[in-house]
Amino acid sequence: MAVTLTACGKDSSSSKAKLDTPGTLTIGLEGTFAPYSYRDNGKLTGFEVDLGKAIAKKAGLKAKFVPTKWDSLIAGVGDNKFDIVLNDVTITKARQKHYDFSTPYIYSKTVLITKKDNTDIKNIEDIKGKKIAVGTGTDNAVQAEKYGAKTLSSSQFADTLALIQQGRAEGTLNSREALLDYLKDNPNADLKYKVVPSSKIQSAKIAALMSKDNPGLKKKVNKAIKELRADGTLEKLSNKYFTSNITEK
Repeated sequence: MAVTLTACGKDSSSSKAKLDTPGTLTIGLEGTFAPYSYRDNGKLTGFEVDLGKAIAKKAGLKAKFVPTKWDSLIAGVGDNKFDIVLNDVTITKARQKHYDFSTPYIYSKTVLITKKDNTDIKNIEDIKGKKIAVGTGTDNAVQAEKYGAKTLSSSQFADTLALIQQGRAEGTLNSREALLDYLKDNPNADLKYKVVPSSKIQSAKIAALMSKDNPGLKKKVNKAIKELRADGTLEKLSNKYFTSNITEK
């Protein structure tokens, strides 16, 4: 049974947050998706784990994490298994039909990745006619084909980057976060990147997903995210897990 969290003093019904457990913000995530949420010596950690704890603390709640497989994760909000999902979830029109979202805490930008000595590809328009390695059926493949690239299928990101370093592909398109995570573990990789302007490929907005019938919870989560952005916590967590700030537009 859902319970209600209210602040002292003046609090309209729209500001009441329904919670599955009193005093607890129950958070769904995979727990297998580094550096967002993963196990380190058996302990759950990661960017979204620390973020979930920080959001809960700002709201005066205790954070409880429920690791769940992706195919059951979003539906878990509707089934009252958790209050929100923090799992690198992109805001899409299809999801907005059934669920609500907080304000974004990550702006996922597309980057164009090449070898360091590549001088032929300087911007997205330069991939026309070039061999670009991308996952079949992905949005990256759609964008590469849109700009006239000759696409080479590669399903695993690490394999894609190996193809570039081996000279079998001239570049790839992927999220900035994915590359930053790779470079953190492979700092000597022969790779460079350039952020593709949002006017060319729109940034994906990553946010907390929650039920549509819980506006009070959305208000509290948004307030917490706003405060975490203002006090520098978002940037600090981003630099910790990605070595760069991915939380700004």
